[in-house]
Amino acid sequence: MSVERDVMEYDVVVVGAGPSGLSTACRLKQLAEAAGKELSVCVVEKGSEVGAHILSGAVFEPRALNELFPDWKERGAPLNVPVSGDDIYFFRSETAAFKMPHLFVPKTMHNDGNYIISLANLCRWLGQQAEGMGVEIYPGFAAQTAIIEDGVVKGITVGDMGVNREGEHKPDFTPGMELRAKYTVFAEGCRGHIGKQLIAQYALAQDADPQHYAIGIKEIWTVPESQHKPGLVVHGAGWPLDLTGTSALGGSFLYHFENNQVLVGLIVDLSYTNPHLSPFDEFQRFKHHPVIKQYLDGGTRTSYGARAICKGGFNSLPKSVFPGGMLVGCDLGTMNFAKIKGNHTAMKSGMLAAEAIAEALLAGGEGGDTLDSYPAKFKASWLYDELYRSRNFGPLLHKFGALVGGALNYIEQNWFGGKFPFTVHDLKPDHATLKLASASSKITYPKPDGKLSFDKLSSVFLSSTNHEEDQPVHLTLKDADIPIAKNLPMYDEPAQRYCPAGVYEVVDEGSGPRFQINAQNCVHCKTCDIKDPAQNINWVAPEGGGGPNYANM
Repeated sequence: MSVERDVMEYDVVVVGAGPSGLSTACRLKQLAEAAGKELSVCVVEKGSEVGAHILSGAVFEPRALNELFPDWKERGAPLNVPVSGDDIYFFRSETAAFKMPHLFVPKTMHNDGNYIISLANLCRWLGQQAEGMGVEIYPGFAAQTAIIEDGVVKGITVGDMGVNREGEHKPDFTPGMELRAKYTVFAEGCRGHIGKQLIAQYALAQDADPQHYAIGIKEIWTVPESQHKPGLVVHGAGWPLDLTGTSALGGSFLYHFENNQVLVGLIVDLSYTNPHLSPFDEFQRFKHHPVIKQYLDGGTRTSYGARAICKGGFNSLPKSVFPGGMLVGCDLGTMNFAKIKGNHTAMKSGMLAAEAIAEALLAGGEGGDTLDSYPAKFKASWLYDELYRSRNFGPLLHKFGALVGGALNYIEQNWFGGKFPFTVHDLKPDHATLKLASASSKITYPKPDGKLSFDKLSSVFLSSTNHEEDQPVHLTLKDADIPIAKNLPMYDEPAQRYCPAGVYEVVDEGSGPRFQINAQNCVHCKTCDIKDPAQNINWVAPEGGGGPNYANM
């Protein structure tokens, strides 16, 4: 059915109000003002408000923010808790741990001058700065497709509102608008669904290593004041994941935030091999370790969320530009996994993109071309240098495990300044790493105690996730038969476990197993889109405003 759409035109449309997208918008306005000219800039955000879908640890390095807003303290940026201490542990078992001497910590893990923050609140603040400069921000509007004409990206279409599960128009149907632009910046975050399509369509990743991912699961706790140490950063590797081998790598974090709050989480590399593994349940039992329990005991869990992370780094960067547009932030894959930080790098990539766009438009350009000045600026920046120096971090861990790989990373970062005379590559995509269920050990997870550990549904409740019930399912299967016919016998259908929100179930109703998708539970982590061994699940943006509503993540 053909739908007539309203059209709005801008100089620049930015998809996503995260750190990279908002930094792009702010920098564009700064450069236009400095030149005494006007640039019309629009930001669309699928969350119900700016920050609603933002989740990060987060220890924040203010380098890019210092460049974007040197007076951020006077402007009231929510950086209130400077890091006061760094503890790093190797967790050897469910009760034992070894604290690493500071001397042997890789330089990339040092946090002097950094802050413990809520990235959601920083993005809300960035949104306020952008609006104050004249940027139009539209939360609750989900970019659905890129407008491509004659090979050139001309903008995006916003998803229709008021469509039922069968695809029929409801009485409140409203067609999505076309937002057309001279340049469109895609800042959707990790595994952006339009970014993924553009990477494929323009063959942007043909010269790059496969992108690698992890799932980060996070909770916020309010704890007794006697257990709270504002500014303390605790990182860990090992139990409940693999310390010496490479079957299930990852790491943990616990940050002492403000107002007696503790931010705790587990990051699980999606290169894990055992299909019986459940990242959510590994996190729940991790909180019982004495090192972690001492800070959470007697506290109250107040928030929960999960998000996939791009961790391929320098080796996995696709080409960043194409006719009429560009990728920034985690849509591009700029996270520095060696630092476990991607927010400052995302911001810097957006600022560099803005500089390239502003140069072209303020000189009278009409847009629609491929802005090669963006990758040139990227290569000349500290961002490129930082990612290059960390290029071996992930591959070394994948090939040699946390102990040996960690030791090699220490040598490279502390002795060689991140410049080994060789580059290590990891060419196996994460969805291809699973072993057969029959060849893998089953994992029995303890039942949640309701004090430190919890079930998935009560956790999803804390994320304030909601989707309009009668809308098209935004998790689509390329082949509806694969989950039961292939994934179940081969891998015991791992979607039941890798999803941290209980979206996927195998239901046996007597006539045989059936694959069920509970799309309303989806917290938009996109792990299913990444880890499904058949690459059969396609995540697309649901109706605008749906998904989690993170208050302080």
